[in-house]
Amino acid sequence: MALRGLQGIIFAVMSSCMIRKIGQRFFLLPLFVMALVSCGVVRQRHSPQYHAGVPIQEEYVPRGTVVGVPYQSSVKGPSERRMIVYLPEGYGREERRYPVFYLLHGARGYETSWIKKGEILRIADSLFSHGLAVPSIIVMPNMNEYRNERDFDESRMKDAIESILEVNGAVESAFPKDVVHLVDSLFLTQAYKSGRALAGLSIGGKQSAFLAANFPEVFGYVGLFSPFFQTRGNTGRYKSFYKNFRDKLDIQFKVDPPQAYYLMVGRKDVVYPTTLALHRYMTGQGYPHEFHVSDGGHNWSNWRNYLADMLTKVFKDAGEDNL
Repeated sequence: MALRGLQGIIFAVMSSCMIRKIGQRFFLLPLFVMALVSCGVVRQRHSPQYHAGVPIQEEYVPRGTVVGVPYQSSVKGPSERRMIVYLPEGYGREERRYPVFYLLHGARGYETSWIKKGEILRIADSLFSHGLAVPSIIVMPNMNEYRNERDFDESRMKDAIESILEVNGAVESAFPKDVVHLVDSLFLTQAYKSGRALAGLSIGGKQSAFLAANFPEVFGYVGLFSPFFQTRGNTGRYKSFYKNFRDKLDIQFKVDPPQAYYLMVGRKDVVYPTTLALHRYMTGQGYPHEFHVSDGGHNWSNWRNYLADMLTKVFKDAGEDNL
């Protein structure tokens, strides 16, 4: 069986809560763990590329500037985290302010995932230089939950199971303060709702959905790429963050609606049914959004295309904001 097929089966099993049955039958647990290891869902800490590493691909020199930005965390866990910031070509040459695109990774990801696997530098450079998208600052934070500095371990990758089980709303609750406000203080940004976009893949899609719903005044554009909603995220101190999504979505669209909302998923994606259900709910409620269905499944080839598509659509009405 192909590894991608096996990984899809495992995610489907987890989505339907079969994991509980597996946990009850201890004789199946070793086989389950072996399957996870074989398809890359679980990795050992000594595995290659386990840490975020340098933010620039050696084989590609971006036209824009890429910088790593450490920042203090205001929630329990490591005292300092890191985000990667892409500044478009020409940034700083004049007192022009730029919109900001916040881009979140998924399970087994970190702040350089969109650079290493998502080819974000090539995509942004190409679209911006050819006038196909509004030049913007792109911010890629590490959205994993870590217990402390040792667990953080130089911004290490989280295995998929860790990501799924540990999503609890802590990092998300602090996102406007720790990330958005800091970015606005450090860079020439359009520091208002219509100047900000937010998107994420898989678990990052879920985080994006709830960030936008909990803070509707912050993000003007929202993109959910194969959003994986089947994570725990409802226990602990910050459990309210991941509760009552439809109620929050209703308030978001009735009180402070976004400029645009995008749902993007593949027909063979394991999260296609839940994404389709969200689309149907939003359609039934009359909430404006775009629903895009592509071929393929839960993979980077789709997510790269979704990102490029969304970049060409956002900030079109913002224009250039000069000081």
